[in-house]
This record gives sequence, C-alpha cells and structure tokens, in this order.
Amino acid sequence: MEACYSQEKFNATSYDVMAMVIITLQAFAGMWINTFIVFVLCIAWIKKKSFNSNEKILLLLGCSRFWYLCITWVYSFLSIIYPWCFYVHPIPQLFAAIQSFLNSSNLWVSACLFVFYCIKIANFRHIFFIYLKVKVDRIVPWLLLGSVLLSLVICILVYSIADEVHCNNLNSTTLGKFWKLSVRMDKHFFPIFFISGFGFAIAFTAVMFSALLLLLCLWRHKRKMQTNSVKNHSMDAHIKAMKSILSFFLIYSINFTCLVLTLIYATKKENPVTFLILVFQYAFPGVHSLILIFSNPKLKKTLLRTLSCVKCKVCIR
Repeated sequence: MEACYSQEKFNATSYDVMAMVIITLQAFAGMWINTFIVFVLCIAWIKKKSFNSNEKILLLLGCSRFWYLCITWVYSFLSIIYPWCFYVHPIPQLFAAIQSFLNSSNLWVSACLFVFYCIKIANFRHIFFIYLKVKVDRIVPWLLLGSVLLSLVICILVYSIADEVHCNNLNSTTLGKFWKLSVRMDKHFFPIFFISGFGFAIAFTAVMFSALLLLLCLWRHKRKMQTNSVKNHSMDAHIKAMKSILSFFLIYSINFTCLVLTLIYATKKENPVTFLILVFQYAFPGVHSLILIFSNPKLKKTLLRTLSCVKCKVCIR
C-alpha cells in the first residue's frame, strides 16, 4: 500500500512540472503586487485614521486576490506533488469552497470598483444617477458587504454540493481514510457550474454597463472640449482615462471568458486549452492590480520610490 502511495505521490509528468513552474511565478508575482497595495493602504490608514471609498475597495480587492493566489498555488502544489490527499474527506470540498469564495469575491469586488468609478466620474443628469453620486460613499460599504455575503452563499452551496456528490459516489471499498471515487463531474457538478456561471454573468454585466456609461460620458465631454478648443492637458487626461477604462474592461472580459471556459473544460486534464485558460486566469489578479497601481498616483509614487531604493541597494552591493 505504501509503495502504491509513494508511486502516486511522485508521479508528476513534464506537463505538471511546467504548469507548476508557471503557476508559481504568476502566483508569487501577483501575491507580491497585492501585498504591496494592502501594505501601502494600511500605512496610509495608520497615518490618517480613515479610509475613503476607493481605498476600501482596493484594500478588500488586494486581500481577496492575495489569498486567492495563495490558495490556488497550494491547491496546484498538492494536486501535483501529493494527489492522494484529495481522497481524504473533506480536503477536496474545502478547497472547492474556499476557491469559489475567493474567486467570487475577486470578481464581485472588481465589479464594485468599476461601478464606483462609473458613479464618481460619469456625469449624467438623471435623478437616480445624481442620487447615487451623492450617496456613493454610503453605498460602497453595503456593496462590499453584499459581495462578501454573496460569495459566502456560493461558497456554502459549492461545499454542500461537492460533499453530497463526494458521499454519494463513494465505492463500497475504502482504504482507511482514502476513498476511491467514481464521479462524473460534468453530470453531478452541473449545479456548481450553473451557480458559478450565473454569478460571473451578473458581475460581467455590471462591469459592461459601467464601462459603456463611462466611455459615453468621457466621449461626450471630449467632443465638448474639442468644440470649445480647451487646452490639450484636459484632453490628454480624458484620453488617458478612456484608455484605462478600456484596458480594465479588456482584462476583465478576458478573465470572464477564461472563467466560463474553465467551467466548460473542467473535466479535461493535460489539455493545452485548459493550460492556456489557467495561465490567463491566474495572471488576472496580478496584471490588473499592477494597472491599478500605475493609475493611482499615491501607489505609483510609492512603488517607484521603493524600486529606486532597491536598485540603489543592489548597486551598492
């Protein structure tokens, strides 16, 4: 029995090794970037003793992305190096539930950030939009709380469904705590895929409408400035804002597509398409956080100062 377990323990293919190396690089780079965001915001909070709405969203986003990348890396490491541990109840259920919670939190808090930017930047005369603009600082904590609660509901549902499927598909023969499974994921895990896909679709719809409203507002303002021959500095600022919105929307769209494809290719192993999907999906938390750093003057200034200090120390050595 021990020989069987040791053989399974170290049975890692070249595909597994390559995937582990890439996931490790992406995960640790993303964790460093999000740790930087959380650290800078916490230092600012200690100095000011207060958070504005933008900082609240960025702090929760940085925390959720850090833990998402951390858990994802641990899951990948265990699934390649110690695959037998996923036969132990309730390790697979816990990983599925925690990953669902963090993934949903990441997606929903990102959507909250986009909606917040839309309400703050866009300028429409509709009474409901004016009301949102006035009350946005009070709305943000409720949006974040709703995102966390919704993610928690999805987490509980995923754990419940995974546990039920796991228990219903156990064979009569067991080796201690190690269970042989005969689960057809595409059939039994359909409720999880449906719930996850539905949540992804709502978040993406919110981001899409916010992006369209923002771009429409900025485009109108840009045309107005061109008509009134306003200075180039204002024009450059609006063009930069439009580029930032488009880049965020593009990255979010790619991530949404990857999440949907993950549900479709969930049962396929050692598939090049699955591998590419995972690469793009795990890159999103780091790449988007890096864009957020460079679009935030305080974070950008701190990052450049930190990098210059590190460069100087390296040169001295």
